[in-house]
Amino acid sequence: MAIGRIQLKSDADVAGIRKAAKVVERALAAAAALIQPGVPTLRLDEAAEAVIREAGGRPAFKGYQQGGGTPPFPGSLCISVNDVVVHGIPSEMPLVEGDVVTLDCGVELDGYFGDFAYTFAVGEISAEAKALLDATRASLYAGIEQATAGNRVGDIGYAVQTYCESRGYGVVRDLVGHGVGKRLHEPPNVPNLGRRGVGKKLQSGLTICIEPMINGGTGDVTVDADGWTVRTADGALSAHFEHMVLVQRGAAEVLSSYHLIEAALATARGESTAAPAAAVAPES
Repeated sequence: MAIGRIQLKSDADVAGIRKAAKVVERALAAAAALIQPGVPTLRLDEAAEAVIREAGGRPAFKGYQQGGGTPPFPGSLCISVNDVVVHGIPSEMPLVEGDVVTLDCGVELDGYFGDFAYTFAVGEISAEAKALLDATRASLYAGIEQATAGNRVGDIGYAVQTYCESRGYGVVRDLVGHGVGKRLHEPPNVPNLGRRGVGKKLQSGLTICIEPMINGGTGDVTVDADGWTVRTADGALSAHFEHMVLVQRGAAEVLSSYHLIEAALATARGESTAAPAAAVAPES
């Protein structure tokens, strides 16, 4: 839950947030390159943490305290497999062909925070799982389209909710997006459901995380005894995509990027990520 006053960011603040987001991207790309059946999720966590430390950053999730007697979060990544929605703890559990796995990463760098997430396929996944991932990702961009100065938080949630529920998916109500920048969690909260024209007004300079968490069944969730791991109540698969955006007049600027992550996936599949020859300017 984000608590406190909304902080609009200066150009210097946005530059610092971009740098933190780039470290998140590199950390997620390093972990993505290792995703295959048989790999323990702890190995992904270790790869991401190494990148973060080498860049001079701090894993923002590691040691995070949520209170209520729950132990601090032990990982640099939240690694959530199949029916785990968020906050999965890295472990020696190996990935299995057909799994879906979400990697969520937070980084503090020079006093600024980056935080975003991506759901991956492990090998070949079912058509139903792929459809869930595709819909969740598409709903993220539907929400981003509404993140423009003068709109309200409810416009973002409405876009996500209507996109997913119209396709038969469950929107998680107990977990929300949030402001980000000088702290990991800042106001306002950004739910994935809402009514148009309702909620906090979006202002230029606001930086927020939009993060649809969408289930293949209902939107209901439970929490494991560890106090962290959030699962779908009915055992259905869940997907989670997250971007950091800067609200401004007109279209929002997406401060995070999936480019290096998807390049790492393409390389792991043996695909070329180079530009086609026709797109290369002739040498002079």
